[in-house]
Amino acid sequence: MRSTKKANKSNENERWLRSPRGSNGYTKMKKWNAKSWLPIVVLLVATHVQAESLVEGSAESGKARAITCMACHGPEGISVNPLWPNIAGQSATYIASQLTAFRDGATNPQGAERHDPLMSPQSLALTDEDIRNLAVYFESLPAPAQAVANPGTVDKGQALYRGGDLRNGTAACLACHGPTGRGNPAANYPALQGQHAVYTAKQLNDYASGARTSDGKTSVMRDIAARLSKDDIDALASYVQGLR
Repeated sequence: MRSTKKANKSNENERWLRSPRGSNGYTKMKKWNAKSWLPIVVLLVATHVQAESLVEGSAESGKARAITCMACHGPEGISVNPLWPNIAGQSATYIASQLTAFRDGATNPQGAERHDPLMSPQSLALTDEDIRNLAVYFESLPAPAQAVANPGTVDKGQALYRGGDLRNGTAACLACHGPTGRGNPAANYPALQGQHAVYTAKQLNDYASGARTSDGKTSVMRDIAARLSKDDIDALASYVQGLR
């Protein structure tokens, strides 16, 4: 009796469909069991919601605090000056870490991971809460979309971005920043897609010279940038601008 009840219950949960197979007849196909898939669906939804931002903050409060930022980075986080970065769609983890570095560097320029004549003074007045709110707000904006800066260097830029350079040990950029330049928020690797080529080139040059040290103790970006020639940097910066 017990085995019969189990069989009946199994039949109720696992329905069968018939699908045509040629002209000779039909083949049974198992319909997916909604109950068995439910935990996986819930897990995927929960993961998506959690992935919306890894920083706790208020986008609404960030928008109100962002009025000063808009003067350089634009009302939608996309700057008109290629020397100033687009920050729309950038991960909140990265924005928060960089604003903190700028703020801390304002009082200690010599030991700063990042110091800038414009950003350091601007960030000095920000509280930790301000930084989190601003980070979440700019993360919520649509990422920029641009064409490559120089179509003539696409092949070179793509080869370096996707495969690195085995001759001098340069690592592929996509290993950390992803095939489309979306970055990795959990690892604090920034999004690069749609970033101004002029700005990207400057950051690579600053890493190469040691002027920028925000890659921390690993010095991964300084090591990679130091292996790149000027032509490499220009080609990569141009290619990154066109990622989307």
